[in-house]
Amino acid sequence: MSAAAPVRLAIYDLDRTITALPTWTPFLLFAAWRSARWRLALLPAVSVAALLRALGAIDRDRLKEAMHRLLLGSSLSPRDAEALADAFAAWLIPRHVRPGALAQLAADRAEGQRIVIATAAHRFYAAAIARRLGVSDLVATEARRDDSGNIQPWLAGPNCYGPAKQAMLAAWLDRNGFERQTTHIRFYSDHVIDAATFDWIDEAVAVNPHPALRTLAHARGWQISDWR
Repeated sequence: MSAAAPVRLAIYDLDRTITALPTWTPFLLFAAWRSARWRLALLPAVSVAALLRALGAIDRDRLKEAMHRLLLGSSLSPRDAEALADAFAAWLIPRHVRPGALAQLAADRAEGQRIVIATAAHRFYAAAIARRLGVSDLVATEARRDDSGNIQPWLAGPNCYGPAKQAMLAAWLDRNGFERQTTHIRFYSDHVIDAATFDWIDEAVAVNPHPALRTLAHARGWQISDWR
């Protein structure tokens, strides 16, 4: 009896890989403008939090939580979150998704790849983007929720970023019953922060890479693609 064909996954980073811009700050500004414009007056406080991050006084996770608290508030209902996420995705995709990303998604589907988006973006809005792109598998940062399901500013687990992304993808494979040894993984990202995931997968594609990733891709012989 012949061995079963390996599962084939195509895993995409989201921000600056599929999209031409990061999504977190644009989502927060979009949400504040639509639901509570007075929160835009708190942008100087957001800038202070960003400065504290730049100075090393707080880490990336605490910055994300501070920005959330200032521009979305301390509690966001699932209904409001879904409405904001759907509206944001409808605005984002025609304007800021890279044409090459859409072409590659179509090509991977035609090859029979199972497509996964793995992103530091919060699931509560990234899911709407993935859905509009026709992607049902999403590995993303999770927000804490209260007993009623309302979204709070704090993270519920790791930020899906850097080495944590690789660990979360490995956990996703395990939950879905895939063995790494029999799963062929192609991975697309724009940034060297995803080096741990690049090292873990089978087929690396550096997309519109920033200089450090371009250097690494050349050194490792990885494919480099321009999706602009």
